[in-house]
Amino acid sequence: MAPPAAAAAEGQVQRGQQQGGGGFGQSITGIIRIAVFWYFASKFFSPKKPSDPTQLSTNLFQKTEPLDMWLYLSEREKFNEFGSERELVWHETNIPYALWGPESTRSLSMKYNPSEALKHNGSLYAHVFFARSGYPPDPSDPEYQPLAVFGKTHSIVTHLPKPKADKKRSLLGDSKDSDEKEPLIEVVDDTQGDSEDNGPVEWVSYWKPNITINLVDDFTGFADLNLEPSTGNYFPTIFFNEFWLLRDKMIAINETVKELALNLEVGPISMTKWQLFLQIDQSFQIHRSYGSMLEGEADELKRVFLEGNPYLLGITMVVSLLHSVFDFLAFKNDIQFWNKNKSMEGLSAKSVIVSFICQLIVFLYLLDNDTSWMILISSGIGCCIEFWKIGKAMHIEIDRTGRIPMLRFRDRESYAGNKTKEYDDMAMKYLSYVLFFLVACSSVYSLKYERHRSWYSWILSSLTSCVYMFGFIMMCPQLFINYKLKSVAHLPWRQMTYKFLNTIIDDLFAFVIKMPILHRLSVFRDDVIFLIYVYQRWIYPVDKKRVNEFGFSGDDEVTDGAVDTAVKEEEKKTN
Repeated sequence: MAPPAAAAAEGQVQRGQQQGGGGFGQSITGIIRIAVFWYFASKFFSPKKPSDPTQLSTNLFQKTEPLDMWLYLSEREKFNEFGSERELVWHETNIPYALWGPESTRSLSMKYNPSEALKHNGSLYAHVFFARSGYPPDPSDPEYQPLAVFGKTHSIVTHLPKPKADKKRSLLGDSKDSDEKEPLIEVVDDTQGDSEDNGPVEWVSYWKPNITINLVDDFTGFADLNLEPSTGNYFPTIFFNEFWLLRDKMIAINETVKELALNLEVGPISMTKWQLFLQIDQSFQIHRSYGSMLEGEADELKRVFLEGNPYLLGITMVVSLLHSVFDFLAFKNDIQFWNKNKSMEGLSAKSVIVSFICQLIVFLYLLDNDTSWMILISSGIGCCIEFWKIGKAMHIEIDRTGRIPMLRFRDRESYAGNKTKEYDDMAMKYLSYVLFFLVACSSVYSLKYERHRSWYSWILSSLTSCVYMFGFIMMCPQLFINYKLKSVAHLPWRQMTYKFLNTIIDDLFAFVIKMPILHRLSVFRDDVIFLIYVYQRWIYPVDKKRVNEFGFSGDDEVTDGAVDTAVKEEEKKTN
């Protein structure tokens, strides 16, 4: 069956922030891991062929052998009404088995009228039977041959939890504005059961509009495999291929449904492709059970492959790998810089504090929106690292004078004893006025026109949106300090270079991947800030007297070199 085309809707800002952290990359990593494991397992742990070929179980049907097919739709899982013309919806003859060509692929589009039982959470099954040409599938027929017929039953109706109305509401109680907006819904996790907050989960029947029947092209000889008792051989494998059937393409069945579209297709599939589909689906299930993949992320990943250009997808995967490498190098050099840094001269301590506050806001927002635990752990580790950097930029003391011990932050001497603190306070003072004004305007707009679960959720949502929209303002104090000191020698340029390379990669993703407009703007704002940094590095000469991040200056290196040379010459004279 041709993969169904689907247009991905523009995600909301909150959903983009919640899932943009790792859903796609984690899914790709899981697929690659499963594929590599399957390859080596098939190579090293495949059954050994016995010396006697007669001991091998083989396929009962020959390649290109013509087959007839019958497809019945019935509300009974056990089927034996072969003479029912009403339940027989599709019949094909002379389908060549395991022959790759247009003659081996058949398709049919039809309309199905659901019964009243089906409209009330009933079930419907597709019973498909294949037989050698000229043989009937009915066991009661005199010409019936058990070794000439095989079949399989598959449900074309699935039962999923009913989407529940979102708890978000207008906090101002504007009923008129609320009526004009469509009610939001949230998808309930399939693994959820009854809960005290939501009550019992209500299940709804969903119609699968596309049914693809694949016959696996497999003639492998297996040892000790006995599926057919009389011959010791096996029937061809029937695979109902639903890999590309996305959940949003399914149709909810209720009392108002009069007819349902059904697209049927039968054709061959290679054994490698069949096993790959099974392994990927199993990988998705494992990720969901561990909480590393949210419901719907598997469909979003499949949608990328359905709608994306193959060459562009390949480039994107390579670029994603480079992004991970640069991200790791930036993280490593950032830790090294702050671990070995001995002086805060020329560095903005307040920017470090604000960076921790922003990271904490994002973590609380993700926690409030029931994000997967893997993303929460990643964000939580980021909060801890940002707080550790505060300890390197300032003195942290515990004040035990009151009833409750409090943390006190004191500036380091290298920061407060020069012009750095003065310039940092000056820049933060004026930029905070701009930031507070923008935060207030954004929060008021969100309160009036958007829905929230509670006042706490509104505060987190507003602050998180401001972090994405106006976070670049917090990078400006460092630019102002560089301008006043006429130097950039104190900056961690290696770490910043890796981050800039990641920003270039993010620019590529901003063009090829659909994302919220605010997240797209946040990518390009970082480009502007870093270009200003590069311009400052170009116009400000290197100050040999200024100490670097390791506490040494250029003059110290020259002096140390001269001393080492003198010592070596003295040793030569002594020898």
